[in-house]
Amino acid sequence: MHVFIDENGEIRSCYLKAGCQKEGNFRHQLSNRGCISNAHEIQFSSSSTTTSESQEPSSGDQAASALQQQLLLMVARRTLAETPRQPSQDLEDSSCSSAQRKLNRQFYKFIIFPGKWIKVWYDRLTLLALLDRTENIRENVLTVLLVVLVSLLGFLTLNQGFCKDIWVLLFCLVMASCQYSLLKSVQPDPASPIHGHNKIITYSRPVYFCILCGLILLLDAGSKDSNPSVYTMYGLKFFSPGSLQSARDHIIVFLYCFPAISLLGLFPQINTFCIYLLEQIDMLLFGGSAAAGFLSALYSISRSFVVLIVLYAFCFSAVKEPWDAQHIPALFSAFCGLLVALSYHLSRQSSDPSVLMSLIQCKFVPHFLRQHFEDSSADPLPEKMRESVKEVLKSDLIVCTVAAVLSFAVSASTVFLSLRPFLSIVLFALAWTVGFVTHYILPQLRKHHPWLWISHPILKSKEYRQREVKDAAHLMWFERLYVWLQCFEKYILYPAIILNALTIDAFSISKYKKLGTHCDIILITVAGMKLLRSSFCNPINQFVTLSFTVIFFRFDCKDISENFLMDFFMMSIVFHKLWDLLQKLQFIMTYIAPWQIAWGSSFHVFAQLFAIPHILYKFLYSAMLFFQTLATSVFSTPLSPFLGSVIFIASYARPVKFWEKNYNTKRSDHSNTRLAIQIEKDAGNDDNNLNSIFYEHLTRSLQESLCGDLILGRWGNYNTGDCFILTSDYLNAFVHLIEIGNGLVTFQLRGLEFRGTYCQQREVEAITEGDEDNEGCCCCKPGHLPHLLSCNAAFNLRWLTWEITRTQYILEGYSIIDNNAATMLQVFDLRRILIRYYIKSIIYFTASSPKIIHWIKDESIQKILQPYAKWHYIERDLAMFNVNIDEDYVPCLQGITRASFCSVYLDWIQYCAGKRAEHLDSDEDSPLVTLSFALCILGRRALGTAAHNMAISLDSFLYGLHALFKGDFRITAKDEWVFADMDLLHKVVAPAIRMSLKLHQDQFTCPDEYEDPAVLYEAIQSFEEKVVICHEGDPAWRSAVLSNREELLTLRHVVDEGADEYKVIMLHKSYLSFKVIKVNKECVRGLWAGQQQELIFLRNRNPERGSIQNNKQVLRNLINSSCDQPLGYPMYVSPLTTSYLGTHSQLRNIWGGPVSLDNIKQWFISKWLRMRKDCHAAHHDRGNVEEVDGGGGSSSGSNSTGNSSHSSSSQHTRNGTPQLQAASQEVHQHTGRRKLRSHSVQAHTALNQRPPVSSHSGPIVESRQPFIQTSTSAHEIAHRLSSSQLSLHNSATSVFSQSPAVPVAGQLTVQDQAAAMLRSSLASSTSSTLSLLFGKRSFSSALVISGLSAADGGNTSDTQSSSSMNIAMGPSARAASQAAQQLTETCEATDATDSRPRRDTGPACAIFMSRNLECRRASQEDMALEDTASQESLSEEQ
Repeated sequence: MHVFIDENGEIRSCYLKAGCQKEGNFRHQLSNRGCISNAHEIQFSSSSTTTSESQEPSSGDQAASALQQQLLLMVARRTLAETPRQPSQDLEDSSCSSAQRKLNRQFYKFIIFPGKWIKVWYDRLTLLALLDRTENIRENVLTVLLVVLVSLLGFLTLNQGFCKDIWVLLFCLVMASCQYSLLKSVQPDPASPIHGHNKIITYSRPVYFCILCGLILLLDAGSKDSNPSVYTMYGLKFFSPGSLQSARDHIIVFLYCFPAISLLGLFPQINTFCIYLLEQIDMLLFGGSAAAGFLSALYSISRSFVVLIVLYAFCFSAVKEPWDAQHIPALFSAFCGLLVALSYHLSRQSSDPSVLMSLIQCKFVPHFLRQHFEDSSADPLPEKMRESVKEVLKSDLIVCTVAAVLSFAVSASTVFLSLRPFLSIVLFALAWTVGFVTHYILPQLRKHHPWLWISHPILKSKEYRQREVKDAAHLMWFERLYVWLQCFEKYILYPAIILNALTIDAFSISKYKKLGTHCDIILITVAGMKLLRSSFCNPINQFVTLSFTVIFFRFDCKDISENFLMDFFMMSIVFHKLWDLLQKLQFIMTYIAPWQIAWGSSFHVFAQLFAIPHILYKFLYSAMLFFQTLATSVFSTPLSPFLGSVIFIASYARPVKFWEKNYNTKRSDHSNTRLAIQIEKDAGNDDNNLNSIFYEHLTRSLQESLCGDLILGRWGNYNTGDCFILTSDYLNAFVHLIEIGNGLVTFQLRGLEFRGTYCQQREVEAITEGDEDNEGCCCCKPGHLPHLLSCNAAFNLRWLTWEITRTQYILEGYSIIDNNAATMLQVFDLRRILIRYYIKSIIYFTASSPKIIHWIKDESIQKILQPYAKWHYIERDLAMFNVNIDEDYVPCLQGITRASFCSVYLDWIQYCAGKRAEHLDSDEDSPLVTLSFALCILGRRALGTAAHNMAISLDSFLYGLHALFKGDFRITAKDEWVFADMDLLHKVVAPAIRMSLKLHQDQFTCPDEYEDPAVLYEAIQSFEEKVVICHEGDPAWRSAVLSNREELLTLRHVVDEGADEYKVIMLHKSYLSFKVIKVNKECVRGLWAGQQQELIFLRNRNPERGSIQNNKQVLRNLINSSCDQPLGYPMYVSPLTTSYLGTHSQLRNIWGGPVSLDNIKQWFISKWLRMRKDCHAAHHDRGNVEEVDGGGGSSSGSNSTGNSSHSSSSQHTRNGTPQLQAASQEVHQHTGRRKLRSHSVQAHTALNQRPPVSSHSGPIVESRQPFIQTSTSAHEIAHRLSSSQLSLHNSATSVFSQSPAVPVAGQLTVQDQAAAMLRSSLASSTSSTLSLLFGKRSFSSALVISGLSAADGGNTSDTQSSSSMNIAMGPSARAASQAAQQLTETCEATDATDSRPRRDTGPACAIFMSRNLECRRASQEDMALEDTASQESLSEEQ
């Protein structure tokens, strides 16, 4: 509402914003211009005031009254502006203004009751400076309740008489400050994580005051209890009146210091405190993992309590009565089984329930399922996450059942009670040994610098010395060993230790209740669940905790020990804090070391000099620093350097996730920007926005492989909250591990700039440079021992907060190749090539379009295109067409004609039309030529229009090319006919300009290759299917990158620091190599907390502040740059992403993938088929031996054997591989199968290249009758090859299985039979020798191996040794060898000409079939002789 008030304070005019006008006691006196000029306007911010006034009725027509008032005021203002003012009148007004200014006051109309209101004499800004604005009634109600609660609890606390004298005043001041913070909060607050007004921080102080006062009253009531319940553990009395009173007094003192603590920012905002508290309880007491937010923390703690209640019920029923060592109650065994199963299941589940809820909704709500299917088409990640969770649930259903049954059986066997304490000692020793080898020796041997003394890793990966990686990481033997040792440790060793301790402690509790039945049972249940979950999730530090527990409580402090389970439980909590303390001390000592102090600003000069005594005597005199370090370790809070100096101050407590606000990068593209901005301003063309897609793709790659790589030990030892940096040639990513479970890892990736600041580049150089060349020792250079580091290098490595854990970490990514478009299109000849490919691409997409028939027959389009059908039509446009870039330009006519167009492009049009399945008329007068001519003219005119009719200028040409590339077509009036069907633009012209850029790129490598129409057509067809060519702002670009397309191409317009250039970006899918650097997590948390305090609370906006200057020892710039915006400036911040173990491909080779009913069924089926196959092979081998023992048998027996063998061979041919005719047809259908064909020919040739021994052999006459004897040997050799599982299965088996029965001309003559007997006698010695060397069953394998070695090895020793054996080879082998050689030449010729039309491949196919038959015929004859020799050798041995 707007109100005008005169000098007397009376309302002159009033109207509402919505137009609802209301008249009051108004006096419209236009003559009194001074009153109007001195009137002031005030806007009410109370929504209730506006509503109440608008509901009151007004007399007369409200619309007319409102219009009248507005017109009167406008006339008054105009009259006042047009009236000249005299100097005397100005003096009178100025003298009156001081008096009137006292009366012209502004007020706020505050409604108490309907119709009753009071005036608050403040303007809006003054009122906002005094009070916070509330947006809804819920905030008002919550504020009133907190005010009442603060007053009530403060009164009760004061009434107890805790405060005396001046402390009463201080307590009242604290209470008053908490109440006033509800009216006007502290902005900015030291604990606020965001800039500006923070609503949540308003309620933090009163809530903390209520919590502290409630604790004071509670502890006071407990200390006054007449019958207190005192519990003694580890020599300390808990809940005694004295301890409760002491805790109460400490909290009262803490409450007195409340203003100072709030000023230092040690209290987080209340939602952060709730997340932190729930997360710490779940992690320390129940063995849970980190939380992703408040709902995640609440979900985690709730499921832990539910499991605790279920386990408590079983344990209480079993332990409430005593039991002996020979009989363990079944309920306790069931408790042990449930404990292991439920702990395993909880360790396998993420703390974030969103994916699980999404899976449940998709399962039971079809509408939600359809919605998610629509979303998954744009982003496949949510569907992959749901499938991973479903896979985990199916696996847990089986594994938990098996684990529960086994645990029940082991517990019921009384083995733990019968073998005590011997079993405990053996388990402790085994756990320490396995843990020491697995988590200390193996990681140290795999580090880049083992023990910071050795210059290279001892256990090297296969990719260690490769400069360019072309394949995925190779799975090494020590990685397999590491995985199996971890599995033994997690799933066998630690469950046995915990069940052993649990059984012994429960047995003692059943006889003696030390703390009471309920308390003892709850403690052992919580301890067992926590230790099991921790062992399942991450057992890296468990062996250290276990060893210290045994040593400390068995030898040092045996008297205070409770029981092993409780000792182990308490030590796990203590060591969790000790690891934080150790990392904080390392960070502090490295940061304040005098020889590496970094001077970042003028403040640092003062602070560093002031802190020199503090640095030199830190162990003796810096008690404050040590107390801060100890306190922050206990409460898991960061310890940050103040303004980047060496003065450390504690920050407030944070969860593992650290950042309270979920800041995720949102990429700008055409899907989330306005069309006008896309066309005019080209939004999102900065490098950071465009390059962020590579970090998003890196996040997806890590989502598939990170969990498996961590389990394989490729990142070294890891723990919850650890931070890593991945660096490569152009990618620098910061990875924060947040949640670590059993088979899952939740992480967040932060991508830094490609071209960072100077400080960032210096720190990246410090990471990438090696220490192997350092030969210094103090001030001299004596060198170093072989394979060791120098003394200076080893010393420097020990004073770093980061460490290189791996130098060759392989991930799937994209190699980026960028070329300057100005260089590629500088000369006219290159632009002419681009225009030529542009026109040919238009013709290709026109002729191959499925709507071409419709366009040709559409009368409306043909009517519009009638001028283009005339041969004398000339397209004259000097601004658009040019003789330098248009090949069909006619200089004498100063334009392009249909005849000139056809003279250049008619052959290409006819070729494209001939490629269609249906006939398409493509002569010179055809409608296809007319449409192509019109579209080519339109495309070139659109390019010229986008280039502002200045295509001769390179800059204008590039601007127009980029405009068309991103889809900005400016169609002139002459070309509006294209709007008859928008597919002419979308499916023809738009992809043509993009395809022309790809063809133009390729012509630099093969300039004359695309002159052939067939090659050009196949190239365009291949690029259309395989290459994604689009603008980076197109959502299809992001979808293609995230879908792992093989190749992408785009044209980028880069405007950066005055540089305006165009780049052609080509992406090729490949494997990228990264360095993995592990950073001290307390260093990261401390630097992040320091940046938040400096920028938000202290408001230091200096871009060159000292806290972000480079410091190589702690990587200060890299860490601070990775903060959430606006604190840092990362290119990309991923959401919390969970990586599951089942998505890692290499781990499936180790344990065969997840356990599920389907996988178990498939495993049993495969084993059954394998067993049947082995039995079948053994049966055939035994049958062959029996035939040999029988001396060959009769002729009829041999004939029947041959017939059966022939039928089985024919059946194998029909079932196993395709026939020859089908194979020959497929050769010409798919060019991709040429490699397979050439491989089969090479294998066939290799099998038949054996050196002959006897040169005299009779000819073998062919006949049309089947040669029965050869089929047996061929089938047996093929069968033996398959049974021996040779790697030549795909080549050799295909040769033998495809061989039909060979027809011969008639029976063999006497000379032929004599020659055959001679060859068999010569081969008998060879077969006996091979049988002694290789065994009877591997005789055929030896023949194949000798043949392959002769084919591949040339004149090697293997070839000579194989040729020295007397293997009889006749003319059949020589004929087969010659035929195979000729067939290979024919195949090579066929490969060279296979891209030609299919109708030209008929003779080649016939030659291939005939020579393949000849080769197989010779092979079968040879195999028949070899089989005869084999049988004779077997008979001789028998």
